[in-house]
Amino acid sequence: MTIGILGGGQLGYMLALAGYPLDFHFRFLDPSPQAPVGRIAPRVSAEYTDLEALEKFAHGLALVTYEFENVPVAAARFLQKIVPVYPPPRALETAQDRRSEKGLFQKVGIPATEFAVVDSANDLEQAIRKLGLPSVLKTCRLGYDGKGQWALRTREDVQRVKKEIPAVPLVLEKFVNFSRELSILAVRARSGETAFYPLVENHHRGGILRLSLAPAPRIASALQREAEDAARRVLEELDYVGVLAMELFECDGRLLANEIAPRVHNSGHWSIEGAVTSQFENHLRAVAGLPLGDTRTLGNCAMLNLIGELPEPGELLAIPDVHLHVYGKPVRPGRKVGHVTLRADSTGQLEQRLRQLPSFFHREEFCLSQRLAHSAKYL
Repeated sequence: MTIGILGGGQLGYMLALAGYPLDFHFRFLDPSPQAPVGRIAPRVSAEYTDLEALEKFAHGLALVTYEFENVPVAAARFLQKIVPVYPPPRALETAQDRRSEKGLFQKVGIPATEFAVVDSANDLEQAIRKLGLPSVLKTCRLGYDGKGQWALRTREDVQRVKKEIPAVPLVLEKFVNFSRELSILAVRARSGETAFYPLVENHHRGGILRLSLAPAPRIASALQREAEDAARRVLEELDYVGVLAMELFECDGRLLANEIAPRVHNSGHWSIEGAVTSQFENHLRAVAGLPLGDTRTLGNCAMLNLIGELPEPGELLAIPDVHLHVYGKPVRPGRKVGHVTLRADSTGQLEQRLRQLPSFFHREEFCLSQRLAHSAKYL
């Protein structure tokens, strides 16, 4: 079986690595001739809007999936006429627009952050009167890793943003005084079978994920069930196939949905070494029509993103049960170029190993000590 993947970044790279032992073959399409998957699989370098290239790309494929949620929906729908596409293009379309996404949460009865639609400076003023300050202004499309977002804490922030915001659809979200950020990875097979990974605790800096703790420390079983129920409602409403990530806020012991990602997700990278079946293998099982794999964890894990630079591997790999993943992408500021996963038998041992990490991980960019202090009440 040859699987086509739209997007040639690190998520596609890790999908292929998970699929080769299952005797899958892969073909990628990405506009960049430097996309890292070129090292491990055939890669078509073409724009997603190039219909002739898409048609040639699809020839001989068993199915198409994607590792990048900003693939044009029109490309997914065009390919769907030739070959099965999973997750369905409707899921891609919904996740690409924050208004559609929030409409989905409302339709299936999932508590979410309060919001207002903003199409003009006048709308912004009305939205602020409704939601108050602080609040967060976000573009409806193409925002990720903190891009397309403005924190509004004061009237001065509002006046400044009015001069900066692009003329695109926006939403204003009421600021949520959450205790921590969580995410759940859910997977649904073509048969309708579902499976869920444990909730993960996430720490961001500058809008970019820096650290994930899996499973999230001190999670009550009721909270895990609440997250699974919310994710299941989305999976069923979208007739979803594959892995879906849902980002959540924990507020006073309950969950608020923030957003979904219709693909394998950064907060699930720990599952390569830390779960019986990784998110990448389970995504491929789901889209290929195979039974889903066991999502149980193998101890406790921490995953740290490597942003804009790489550590010296020797000092890092001297720590027991540390795993380094380098993506083969040119290094530049703000870019995810790899990740590190630590695994341990207990939360105490995991915390000890995190503190053993070399000085590279204890600088301002990582603030590991601060993040561990925040999690101490849960550990």
